[in-house]
Amino acid sequence: MRIAGQRRTGFGVSTTRSYAIIGCGMMGREHMRNIALVDGAELVAIVDPDAGSRQAAAELAEELGQTFAVYEDTQALFASGIPDAVIIASPNFTHYGVMQEVMKYGPAILVEKPFCTTVADAEALERQLQAYDPLVWVGLEYRYMPPVARFIERVQAGEAGDVRMLTIREHRFPFLKKVGDWNRFNRNSGGTLVEKCCHFFDLMRHTLQDEPVRIFASGAQDVNHLDEVYDGEVPDILDNAYVIVDFKRGARAVLDLCMFAEGAEQQEEIIAVGEVGRLDVTIPAAKVRWSPRDKSGVQVEHVETPPDALAAGDHHGATYFQLQNFHAALVGGGAPALSALDGLSSVAMGAAAQESIATGLPVALNFEPEG
Repeated sequence: MRIAGQRRTGFGVSTTRSYAIIGCGMMGREHMRNIALVDGAELVAIVDPDAGSRQAAAELAEELGQTFAVYEDTQALFASGIPDAVIIASPNFTHYGVMQEVMKYGPAILVEKPFCTTVADAEALERQLQAYDPLVWVGLEYRYMPPVARFIERVQAGEAGDVRMLTIREHRFPFLKKVGDWNRFNRNSGGTLVEKCCHFFDLMRHTLQDEPVRIFASGAQDVNHLDEVYDGEVPDILDNAYVIVDFKRGARAVLDLCMFAEGAEQQEEIIAVGEVGRLDVTIPAAKVRWSPRDKSGVQVEHVETPPDALAAGDHHGATYFQLQNFHAALVGGGAPALSALDGLSSVAMGAAAQESIATGLPVALNFEPEG
């Protein structure tokens, strides 16, 4: 296995970089498929303590024509050499511990969402990473869905004017089965509004280019998993919620989440409204609509996603485009587009929403990124 660092050939600097994936469940295997699409990304190892996940990864590797080493733990991985980059796709509650182990060896890191499952761990890890020189990127890939990226581009260009209201609606299927059923309990996942919705809180901050100051939420577990029992315990994860977020410059954002709406035609919808008009985007329709207040007529832009990227995962091509950008930063020495601060903020917002539901009270936030 190659040692991390820039490699030179007789023709200049090579763009090939070696990758290892820690955690080969659903998301880990999605990363396998996308690594196969990114020029210069070479998967050299996978790590997973679960035999079933390792077997599933081996079967996928055969389908993709990938050859790599297989390990049961990170110590065995690093004993054999240090890859240029490590993708951490292990269960949520392991992220903090796995990061501690990986950081000892100095590779670049792409850590899947959520950054951590608690605000305390996220704060501690963000502080540690201030002294960590290699690239660290948090996998909040929803920014990279091509239709969503185009929507954000148009909002930030001021097409709708000064956005006062931002609505994100996700009506989808229940949580999928995971190894050991870890995602059925708040203590493992961080709670639904951390586990699932950190993506959306990141989209709010990123789209508005502003910071949250107050969160009020209402939610419950009303339908899903109520007839399931694991070691005598019934799952405690929310399956629906409304979350209102007030932002520093006066905009308001709303998250509308329902996880027993698998019959919905559109899984995600994002709407931004300013004094000039309204922009919205729908997934999977992949349409960005402009509805001006002057009633001159709705204009629809269809945003294509390459079929290979669509087929390589469950996130409308986002994993591919995020990995492509991560790889470019790895090769070129660029800064992460999704930093540890972004990871921390998305966790803090989700945790505040969970707290608001538990207490029935709004929760104040005072998140002031440095720099």
